[in-house]
Amino acid sequence: MNAVSQNVKNIKAEMRKAVVGQEGIIDFLLITLLAESHAIIEGVPGLAKTLIINSLAKTLNLSFNRIQFTPDLVPSDITGTEIIHISRDGEKDFRFVKGPIFSQLVLADEINRTPPKTQSALLQAMQEKKVTILGNTRTLPEPFCVFATQNPIEYEGTYPLPEAQLDRFLLHIDIDYPSRDQEMQIVDMISHSIEDIKPVVEKDDLVEMLKAQSSVLVSDKVKDYVVDIVRNTRPDGTVLDLVKKHVKWGAGPRASQLLVKAAIAHAFIRGAKMVEKEDVDHLLVPALKHRLILNYQTLSEGFKVGDVIAAVKKSSEAKL
Repeated sequence: MNAVSQNVKNIKAEMRKAVVGQEGIIDFLLITLLAESHAIIEGVPGLAKTLIINSLAKTLNLSFNRIQFTPDLVPSDITGTEIIHISRDGEKDFRFVKGPIFSQLVLADEINRTPPKTQSALLQAMQEKKVTILGNTRTLPEPFCVFATQNPIEYEGTYPLPEAQLDRFLLHIDIDYPSRDQEMQIVDMISHSIEDIKPVVEKDDLVEMLKAQSSVLVSDKVKDYVVDIVRNTRPDGTVLDLVKKHVKWGAGPRASQLLVKAAIAHAFIRGAKMVEKEDVDHLLVPALKHRLILNYQTLSEGFKVGDVIAAVKKSSEAKL
């Protein structure tokens, strides 16, 4: 077993002290982190979304902040602000007070419960890993990753995320109910706490893992496969009647770039030296579902984004 596989194994083993099951979710979070990107996690309340993310931060020994998004939240509550400081001798100057965004791993809890103006405070941070406040640009700590959560069943008082912000998320991860056996384990773990989790990977190890990904090769054949899939999600760039009929807007070029990065991370954590088609296929739905906008007629008919992705995948496979 190589060092990367051992690190991944150690991370999962440590997280099991507080988290039951959710192996696939943990893999997606690790892929997001290794791809140096961000993810949305969607699931009903009580599925341990916050616990999983906090546990990951502890195992990796990363600084962690949780921001509870509410309708009255303002951008400075996220980024921070400058305040007037008065010294003992009466001199006044401005001092910057950092907001919770200045952390390596940020949990944006219920991100769709705050208005677009406040949501946009994350845009520069997610894209450039910097924030500009009153004309001064400050760099965020590295690695920097935002995990945002959404509740799929409570729509009252929510604000849909703008497409520009959605496109900056690498993956849209759906978290489901545990199995009956897993739920029994959860009941038995009532005395366990997040404090039981200890760091198993230091920052230097994580930095080395991030650098080591460059050794994973991507063939032109796999790149062609990714680009074909993404381009075929666009109504004006495909020959698929299903896409032309049901899709209003398809995925942009950033989707192709991020999908390849995610596939590299997936191949990397499983110890492979080259990205395979299966690595791409594993990530298609979470990487594309939040980037496709279906038209109103399609939504009323109950047609799903997953149906479009499946059709596009089948068409692109025919060219391999």
